[in-house]
Amino acid sequence: MRRLPPVLLEDGCPRELISLIRTVLAACKEISFRVGQGALSGVLGSTLDENIQGETQKKLDVLTNQLLKDILLESGYVKAIASEEEDFTVAGNPDANYIVAFDPLDGSSNTDINSLVGTIFSIMAAPEGADPADPSIFMQPGKNQVAAGYVLYGPSTVLALTTGKGTRFFTLDKTHGTFLLTQDFATVPEETSEFAINASNQRHWQPAMQNYINDLIAGDTGPRGRNFNMRWIAAMVGDVHRVLCRGGIFTYPTDTKDPNKPNKLRLLYEANPMAMLIEQAGGIASTGTERIMDIQPDAIHQRVAVILGSKNEVETCLSYHK
Repeated sequence: MRRLPPVLLEDGCPRELISLIRTVLAACKEISFRVGQGALSGVLGSTLDENIQGETQKKLDVLTNQLLKDILLESGYVKAIASEEEDFTVAGNPDANYIVAFDPLDGSSNTDINSLVGTIFSIMAAPEGADPADPSIFMQPGKNQVAAGYVLYGPSTVLALTTGKGTRFFTLDKTHGTFLLTQDFATVPEETSEFAINASNQRHWQPAMQNYINDLIAGDTGPRGRNFNMRWIAAMVGDVHRVLCRGGIFTYPTDTKDPNKPNKLRLLYEANPMAMLIEQAGGIASTGTERIMDIQPDAIHQRVAVILGSKNEVETCLSYHK
């Protein structure tokens, strides 16, 4: 097994980008320890505050955000950061070449039941000469990402990472504190019989998605002529990891549950990095009407519909939306 830096150097990845990724992972190793301590560390439960999304913050949301924020800004490798837990972007080193957007603890509601959570991150090049305090530097489509990944805190701590030349898995060796390469070039199978969706929202979905899911549930008695299994972890990072490991389709579609928030997932630090990882593994990532990584953002916390996973199944789902 190989350690992280040599793998990236073989791809011709810039040393500064490698150092930035290692900085992100240094914070994630600390997060892994804190999550693993659970109730012993006194960080479970909720605060009395809400974030910019209008969501009640978990204690671990606050802790993990501060860990990532502090280590990234102190590193000198970032011009600015954007986080799910920050109302606005935060300026860093004016001379740095990269910007980072992240969800510090995706699925944080799972912490109180000891289920899967993770950190998602997206790295883009900062516009040359840009003001680090100007949030518009983040208004770039996902296809501009130079790296994307997540760290999944489960029975083992796993990193999924791409620098634009395939998606790789690394596992944290807690003996030495190093992420070691454990799978080179993950591939999402084109065919699947698994789907992941929050079925409790079914009555709020648009007709296209309702029809598609109804046909999956009908199984071998329906128009698809075969049975499908539903899986739902309630943490995007866990559901996407399953898709990368064995195929599947994951979707959080547009719905009418809250007219002010027709979409759930955030573009910059959830949809874009996951879309890059999936595409680099041979899958597809769409909103139902367009490729996720082609979207021109207009706000830091912009939300989009997400349909991603196995190529043939995503294409079948998209055919319902035409």
